[in-house]
Amino acid sequence: MSHNLIYMPCGRATLTFGERTLIVGILNVTPDSFFDGGRYAEADAAARQVADMVEEGADLIDVGGESTRPAGPYGAGAGPVSEEEETRRVVPVVERISRDCPVPISVDTTKSGVARRALDAGADLINDISALRFDPGMAPLIAARGAPVVVMHMKGTPRMMQQNPTYEDVIGEVRAFLRERIAFAAQSGISPDRILIDPGLGFGKRLRDNLEIIARLREFRSLSTPLLVGPSRKAFVGVTTSPIPPIPVEDRLEGTLAAVTLCIANGADAVRVHDVKAAARARRLADAVVRGLV
Repeated sequence: MSHNLIYMPCGRATLTFGERTLIVGILNVTPDSFFDGGRYAEADAAARQVADMVEEGADLIDVGGESTRPAGPYGAGAGPVSEEEETRRVVPVVERISRDCPVPISVDTTKSGVARRALDAGADLINDISALRFDPGMAPLIAARGAPVVVMHMKGTPRMMQQNPTYEDVIGEVRAFLRERIAFAAQSGISPDRILIDPGLGFGKRLRDNLEIIARLREFRSLSTPLLVGPSRKAFVGVTTSPIPPIPVEDRLEGTLAAVTLCIANGADAVRVHDVKAAARARRLADAVVRGLV
């Protein structure tokens, strides 16, 4: 099966999209992330985890210093974090892991000050869940640095995004939003060949919205931009695989792997996961079927 290849310069490496599905390993350096909060806040522990993820098949590492856990059945949503605190969490870890990490390092932030310091410390890519909306300094910074950026769809704010989100046409609305943000990024001086999109599973989406996005992912291909999807251990996985009661986050691996496989089958270029080894194994089989890679 033939695929058009996209080559994206990304700091220490070039990311190739379309040849095989890329695995993005999640490294949370927060005390309160919904799955692995507090495990990798210390720089040496983070470096060990990164080494493990790279060995297991990660093509990119995504470092996050501010939890986006929404309010819901498991308690109040994560609160905002100051730029100073997020910088304190992220920058020493990026400095430490960038010494030995052979794959690009992404930083998940909406703050241009954090992004600037992270890029100075050795990060290669910025993953902005606000799609360059929350901080007017973000787009000019990324344009000036020539860094790739992920723009993601989110309805509302992380803390309140799951409070009764509604759509008349979830695919049409998300696609229109992403098209507008791609145009904004390009108008801001960000090279179009350095933009990725993420439809934002779990970010202001109902259960049926998440499932429809996965089923119709290929419709986002019309945006001609690499497509990153992040289903890993999210609430919709727990509800879908065991509606009453929802499966707790620590038991959502199998559902996550099902979602990863479906995302690949339906057109994802990259998947963002906590469980790199398992996802990389699922990816190999899915790519063998979808892309003819044996």
